[in-house]
Amino acid sequence: MNQPVAAPSPYQTYLPWSITVTVLGACFCCLLGAAPGVVAIVFGSQVNSKFAAGDDAGARRASENAKLWCWIGTALAALGIVWTIVSFFINGMSFVPNGGLEKLLQGH
Repeated sequence: MNQPVAAPSPYQTYLPWSITVTVLGACFCCLLGAAPGVVAIVFGSQVNSKFAAGDDAGARRASENAKLWCWIGTALAALGIVWTIVSFFINGMSFVPNGGLEKLLQGH
């Protein structure tokens, strides 16, 4: 009945960040953008189990790897968002009638 409670890991798992990066990467970047988030989820899910098994160095490495892959995924998702915004403007300009863009820029 009175089993010892394992101490929580002092290392972050970065799971909320990695899940968010995975979803944003899939939405704005394609599957290539979601891949770093999936890798971060894998490393983040190893943190607590490695710490509970007594592998303190392994838990620290898994946490550091999860953070690294979260940053990579965040950069790819940000590039995907910028690309999406730029493509909306470029595609939107294709609907302006012939000569309409020049008139629009000249103020006529």
